[in-house]
Amino acid sequence: MKKLIVFIAEGFEEIEALTVVDILRRAGVTVTLCSLKNDLVKGAHNVLIKTDIMIDNLVFEDYDAIYLPGGLPGAYNLRDDNRVIEIIKNFNEKKKLIYAICAAPVVLSKAGITEDKVITSYPGFDKEIKCKKYSEEIFVKDGNITTSRGPATAMPFAYEILRQLGLEKESKELRKGMLFDK
Repeated sequence: MKKLIVFIAEGFEEIEALTVVDILRRAGVTVTLCSLKNDLVKGAHNVLIKTDIMIDNLVFEDYDAIYLPGGLPGAYNLRDDNRVIEIIKNFNEKKKLIYAICAAPVVLSKAGITEDKVITSYPGFDKEIKCKKYSEEIFVKDGNITTSRGPATAMPFAYEILRQLGLEKESKELRKGMLFDK
């Protein structure tokens, strides 16, 4: 079964984090919520969640993909953590799947992996992202990196992540079962 890391930092966007985690877990993906400092992390809207593991205990080589939720200051907290940056660089070198939404593409930019990519983000963050081309599509895949716009795009982004993980059947079933599609 596929395994995905979700990095959670203080000030994360709750909808972007938890919607994707919920949908992926419904499809049977092993999703690990990874914290930078404490096992309890407060989101941008004061929702407190308990993570599964601390970054220093993470064996990141065991995972197929990374997902970075946005939110402020969550995305900046991820961007400013050298451990996160090094793991992202490692995943990119191995062409593993990397996902980021909203403000989180700034983390990918700091890791130096977006310069030759088409990227999207929450409006306004394009000024902080070095990329080949900026798009306003709800999500954009360029190679092993897929980015998305913001809270309202979290659900379709989660279904796209499932599709990219080879779980297209599960994605279609969940889209219908969750009333996303008729």
